[in-house]
Amino acid sequence: MKTGVFFERDGILNLVRVEKQHQVTPLTLDQFQLNEAALQPLRDLKAAGFVLFATTNQPGLSRGYQSRRDLDLMHALLRQRFGLDDVLLCAHDETDGCPCRKPRPGLLIEAAFKWHVDLDRSYVISDKWQDAQAAHVVGCTSLLIRSPWNGSGHHDFILPDLPSVVNKILRVHPQAICSAG
Repeated sequence: MKTGVFFERDGILNLVRVEKQHQVTPLTLDQFQLNEAALQPLRDLKAAGFVLFATTNQPGLSRGYQSRRDLDLMHALLRQRFGLDDVLLCAHDETDGCPCRKPRPGLLIEAAFKWHVDLDRSYVISDKWQDAQAAHVVGCTSLLIRSPWNGSGHHDFILPDLPSVVNKILRVHPQAICSAG
C-alpha cells in the first residue's frame, strides 16, 4: 500500500484573499494564483515516494457561481506545477449533507480506494480545522499550518509553515515504508 499526503487546496497550494476574517477562494482562472513557495516542499515529498493529493470543498459549483471549466483548469495547473497525483473535489453546499464535504472524510476514503493508500500511514496538511477533523476520523496524521482557521478541535501538530510541516513528515516517516507499494 502507498502512503499519501493530502493538501488542502485553498491557502496551502494556492493563494487566497482574506475578507472579514474569512478566506475567499478564487472562483475564476484569472483569480487563481499558485503558491510558488509550495513547489520545493512538494518536490521533496514526491522524491521521498509519497503520493500527493489536493482536497477541496468548492460549493461554488453547486451554488451556480463557479464554472466547471475554470475549476478544471485551476486543477490542471495544480497537477502540472506541483506534480500532484490527483485533485479530489466536493462540489456540494454544506446543507447537502455530502459525505465527501470536509470535515467529513469522504475525499480521503475515495483516494485510499482509488490509489491504494494506507490512511493510517498518511498525512493531511492544512490551515483549517475541517481537514484535521477528516484526518482524525480515518486515522491520518494531521499537520496544521498555524492560522486563524485552525480551530480548537483535534489536530496532531501545528507548525509555522509548509517547509516545517514537510520536514516533520520526512523526519518521522521511514523512507522504506514510504517507497513500498
